[in-house]
Amino acid sequence: MSHNKQNDEENRDGAAAGLPPAAAHHIPSETNELYGRETGGRHLAALLTDLGERNIYDAAAQCNRCGYCETSCPTYMLTGRETLSARGRNQFMRLLLEGKAKSPADAAEALSTCLLCGACSSACYAKVPTPDIVLEGRRTLSGYGNGFLSRAAVKTLLDAPWLFGLWLKLAYLVKRTGLPRLAARLGLYDLLGMPGLADAESAVEKAPLRFAAELLAKDPALRPQGRTSVNWAYFAACGPNYIFTEVALATVRVLRRHAGEGVFIENQCCGLMAHNYGRLNDAREFARRNILRYEELKAVFGDFPLVADCSSCAAFMKSYEQLFTGDEEWRPRAAAFAAAVRDILEIIPAGKIEHAAADKLETAGRITYHDSCRAAHGQGIRVEPREVLKKLAGRRYTELPESDWCCGGAGAFAFTQPELSAAVLDRKLRNIASVQANTVVVGATSCLVQINAGLKAAYPAAKAVHYSVLLDGLTAEPAKRPDNAKIEL
Repeated sequence: MSHNKQNDEENRDGAAAGLPPAAAHHIPSETNELYGRETGGRHLAALLTDLGERNIYDAAAQCNRCGYCETSCPTYMLTGRETLSARGRNQFMRLLLEGKAKSPADAAEALSTCLLCGACSSACYAKVPTPDIVLEGRRTLSGYGNGFLSRAAVKTLLDAPWLFGLWLKLAYLVKRTGLPRLAARLGLYDLLGMPGLADAESAVEKAPLRFAAELLAKDPALRPQGRTSVNWAYFAACGPNYIFTEVALATVRVLRRHAGEGVFIENQCCGLMAHNYGRLNDAREFARRNILRYEELKAVFGDFPLVADCSSCAAFMKSYEQLFTGDEEWRPRAAAFAAAVRDILEIIPAGKIEHAAADKLETAGRITYHDSCRAAHGQGIRVEPREVLKKLAGRRYTELPESDWCCGGAGAFAFTQPELSAAVLDRKLRNIASVQANTVVVGATSCLVQINAGLKAAYPAAKAVHYSVLLDGLTAEPAKRPDNAKIEL
């Protein structure tokens, strides 16, 4: 292709995305796809921002480099490096899109070290969606999302979840032999370059051989057959389903106790892992299957809240519409689904909670609350859980300094960026110790793993507990539950 012909094509591509020809002229064709055209399922058609629907360039251009985000960005605060700040990452993306950076690989460190916590967006006056912009940048990196393990895990979860469950059960049986602890002592995880895996493995104390979905599907009280109305439907996120089964069971008990009767939706994975690790078409397929299941129940029961108990998954499902901005059929259906999603952190009103019994509070000790990133920054949930915890615990509740500082878990971040993850966690642990907490309440399962791994090593007087588990342990017995009035959407 001649140089002039290539420039003409680049100008046409830029014009189609609403860019002036001068800007398009400098954009390499390999990054042109980021201007809102979906290419092979690698990129989103548009980002839904607080300022409206934007292509990736316009979303990044909303950053005016004021710097308000920097004091809220954990990686910048720890390193002092501009390229590891939200502002720096947004500018890197602009350089890539304008053709002023030679290759996406130049931005690899800046993009891969982002926690996707969203603290920068909370601090930003324009609410620049830096986590989404970073993910779009990661999807330009060579091989991103095409690794064998990521492909195998996503495809198995999508098409053969029974096989994924079998793999996990085999791994849990191995865990019970003590071999993983031996591997940690021998330094095998360090040899593999994944030292965080040893901490994660040790943080999961009770490896379940029966998953939550299996148990809930067998409960006649949670089946939709024979009913004409429900107060809620429970969505089993992968963490509570496959790892922390007690969280899922506690969530259902809490919902039945304080919100009346409901059903188990018998869902698939929400698709967050596929979305975050470069497999957008798979993420869309997860979403479609969950939307279809929701629509089946809605056709029978009308509107109801769809409750999830991992804040990361709840936040992602609330953003389903963004997966389908270029799809006229599925976009409104995804938006309707997203509007029904509720995090367990926001669903139980404090007015339905009584002060817990003294003996139960004695066991819990001093209680504090950690704002999971995707609850506070992704969903704006801050007040609701605090009101409930204050009602439950009274003077035993204390605020955690820098409660919305990320714990460093961030999905697989602890495995891929172990040093940064440990430094981010250390600041969280110091704050927990500063208030002499015994129980740290969290709403996301990655926080549960990360914080407990840190506490076990540095501050064993405290333990992280999921919000549902604490409520289940401290609230009144089912005989005292309130009426079964529906929760209004």
